Amino acid sequence: MFEPTFQYTDVIVNNLTRIEEARTIINRAPLIPNWELSLRKAAFLTSAHSSTAIEGNTLSFEEVTALAEGQNITVRRKDRQEVLNYFNALEKIPDFASENPLTETDLLEIHRIITEETLDNSEDEGSFRNRQVVVGNRITGEVIFRPPDTAEVTRLIGNFLEWFNSPQLERFNPVITSGITHYELVRIHPFIDGNGRTARIMAMLVLYKKGYDVKRFFSLDDFYDMDRAAYYEALNSVNQESLDLTNWLEYFTEGVAVSIKAVEDKVLGLSRHEGQIPLNERQMKIVEKLIAEKRIANRDIQEMFNLSHSSAFDEIKKLLDLKVIKQMGAGRSVHYVLRQDD
Repeated sequence: MFEPTFQYTDVIVNNLTRIEEARTIINRAPLIPNWELSLRKAAFLTSAHSSTAIEGNTLSFEEVTALAEGQNITVRRKDRQEVLNYFNALEKIPDFASENPLTETDLLEIHRIITEETLDNSEDEGSFRNRQVVVGNRITGEVIFRPPDTAEVTRLIGNFLEWFNSPQLERFNPVITSGITHYELVRIHPFIDGNGRTARIMAMLVLYKKGYDVKRFFSLDDFYDMDRAAYYEALNSVNQESLDLTNWLEYFTEGVAVSIKAVEDKVLGLSRHEGQIPLNERQMKIVEKLIAEKRIANRDIQEMFNLSHSSAFDEIKKLLDLKVIKQMGAGRSVHYVLRQDD
């Protein structure tokens, strides 16, 4: 059976502590259903955009959002399909998390969903690779990583799933299990394509299954996408002889800690100001932008929603009347901030 190798360093322990503290705050924060839906939708869109962008998808966040809303936009067919597939995979995480044990068939189905109608050979969708592949730099041709021989894939996946479904996992923090799962699937590289996306879905599946999904409010994929070089460097930091995952898990737990802290900040901002105020979707987006950027002006709201100056001010006035925001400055320097005296 697969047996991961790593050490609990000060960095890892500190990150796990930060994660637990933020998770507790988020789970206790009073949020009305509309806020929860808004946060979940934002994480859903960010995950789909970032995870596919890492693999070369060219769609912007705005185009990904338009696809999620069912709009018919003109983009490259493969890019569109990859994003739609990732939406589908994200939505099915609860279904796969309920499978006990998670089987080889389940893993293949996750891959099929992620790659459906996107690979050159449709037989590779939902199938283990039947030929050797390498991970390389598309520009220089340099081989960055050479995964195990094709003949080893079935055995390695079997060993991994035996560990994944074993009682041994109870001795690991779920974030550690998630990080190990992510790396081992990337290392085995069991598919012709779609290995990274499958590994990231499986990592999120672990967090959901173990109750660490934080109400599905955060997107770890965004952390990877912000600095792809660091992501690949962390993956490549694992010595292929010892397979010591310590460096990778320091990076992975840092990613979870940073991502969950961003959610904590947003949730605290929302819960501090909402007090069961029934804001509409547009008003929620204005408040979310305020939480992220600390201030907002009329022109910002005009650009967000393609509104006239007077229509944008109507939205501002509603939030002023609800005592959610307050005005700062005068004349051309007028802007608005969240109230801190509730």
